[in-house]
Amino acid sequence: MKAASQPSKRRSYRLRGHLQPYLIMLPVLVHIFIFSYIPLYGIVIAFQDYYPGKPFLSFDGGVEWVGFKHFIDFFNGPYFGRLMKNTFLLSFYFLVFGFWVPILFALLLNELRSGIFKKYVQTASYLPHFISNVVVAGMVLSFINADGIVNALVTLFGGTPVALNTEPGYFPAIYTITLIWKSFGWSSILYLASMSSIDPHMYEAAKIDGANRFKQMMKITLPSIRPTIFILLIFAIGNLLSANSEFILLIYNPMVYETADVIGTYLYREGLLGGNFSSGTAVGLFVSLINFTLLYAANTLSRKYSDYALW
Repeated sequence: MKAASQPSKRRSYRLRGHLQPYLIMLPVLVHIFIFSYIPLYGIVIAFQDYYPGKPFLSFDGGVEWVGFKHFIDFFNGPYFGRLMKNTFLLSFYFLVFGFWVPILFALLLNELRSGIFKKYVQTASYLPHFISNVVVAGMVLSFINADGIVNALVTLFGGTPVALNTEPGYFPAIYTITLIWKSFGWSSILYLASMSSIDPHMYEAAKIDGANRFKQMMKITLPSIRPTIFILLIFAIGNLLSANSEFILLIYNPMVYETADVIGTYLYREGLLGGNFSSGTAVGLFVSLINFTLLYAANTLSRKYSDYALW
């Protein structure tokens, strides 16, 4: 009886010893529970013909259950292929061309020795993150329209101006370049934080062995931030079907739907504007399941081949 009480006493002691961190975490956990977990019961309308005013659950026949009807309608719909293709490609382009930019920027910034210049560059790179998407979208549209600065430069060098905002082929590049510019500085913070924890004695030992700054960066800095790179890569792969729909809504138009229309914009038009809440919930649930599958697969492969994983 006495031996059985010992683990209980140790758990109670650990709880009292860590009470302050638990209390600090409590408001965040409550917020997550209220706004992320409680609303999950609304998923049931994906299997109903729901309209505002009807109950989500009812035992008197007030709920019309339709099973997987909305999922099947989406899969057999005329836009399914285009939506899946555009969503995947836009996210894939940003992953391929944008994921390494914060890493390279952080590595180069870490090599700066002038404190004032380094802080200036950091501040300048962070600023785009705080600019509203609405403002950025307005800037982009003013740059790429028929009489924008891009076409002014094209004309200056003897080219023919093109209204880029009406050409579907240019949309992926415009979207990718803009998001990279807006996010690379802010995304580099995690890498810089990882670099700050590297033991300075490792660099001193490398200097004694004759390693120049480039070799130090490749042999010490980059391997030291490898866990952070893999974790963020797992998250990025898990979001391959989550293109930045908010920004796309601000810069696209019907003339570029061929390459710009993604699942998020389709949900906005059909689910919110069209009032098809059950259909929209079904599509959102489908995307969440695919993203979770990608996240799980990426985490499994990362744990198997690199020993870095989320769980």
